Amino acid sequence: MKKEDLRTRRTKKMILTAFMQLVEQKGFEQITVSDIANEAMINRATFYAHFKDKQDVYDYIFNQAFESFISVLAPIQIGHANRLQLQSIQIILTNAYEKIHQNRDFFKIILNANGTNYLREKLVPLLHITYAQIFEKLEVHENDFIVPTDFIIEYMTSTFITSLYWWIHQDSAFTPKQMAQLTIKLVGSNHLKVLGIAIDN
Repeated sequence: MKKEDLRTRRTKKMILTAFMQLVEQKGFEQITVSDIANEAMINRATFYAHFKDKQDVYDYIFNQAFESFISVLAPIQIGHANRLQLQSIQIILTNAYEKIHQNRDFFKIILNANGTNYLREKLVPLLHITYAQIFEKLEVHENDFIVPTDFIIEYMTSTFITSLYWWIHQDSAFTPKQMAQLTIKLVGSNHLKVLGIAIDN
């Protein structure tokens, strides 16, 4: 892959910064390529040399943020039988929230009304690939049937994204570790126990 030169990287950074500022001020739907170019103090031709349109800029930001996030989702052992290991889950969640905090501006942009669905659509398949074998071993039972892995992953992903949206947009003072502990407490103390999953300290 051809390495970007310093001028290209600088121009792209100017475009991204301008885009994020405009989205925060006006919303994604209201901004145009001309707006982005003017804010970045470049002409439209320079913009199109780097991105196809404003959606392309959004996708670039999303992928950058998502890649930084998924780098912490290593498939370590988080549970067995019908039990989850609290310490392992807390490590994963704390690392995830720390990565998100480091890229807070990016995540603030992508977690708009459409972005939450977009993130969920990318995150669910990733969790399936990364953790499916672990969740299948949990064999979560409800009366006479086994709760599908799909349902558990969808549920946990939705809870995580809802908590993340609140944390990012409220500019909460909660640290990444505190957010991890809160997420575990909310999910572990209530809903997972209803599904028959115990959490070990």
